[in-house]
Amino acid sequence: MKRLSVVRRSRGWSKNELARKASLHPALVGQIESGRFLPYSVQLIRLARALDWPVGEADELLEEVQDSERSYERL
Repeated sequence: MKRLSVVRRSRGWSKNELARKASLHPALVGQIESGRFLPYSVQLIRLARALDWPVGEADELLEEVQDSERSYERL
């Protein structure tokens, strides 16, 4: 599971909602979360801004999360 998915779900957002807020296609958000697509910088920045995540730390949204329960607590 990617941190992007954990952060999105911690806000109670669907993939469609995140995609709308980031001006991306919902299928692309799913591919990024599953690791099947590595986003371009502009896409990653859009995701970070939509999630109110520090843009300078946007690459952290792609990190693997080993323990999702613990990750939710940190957010």
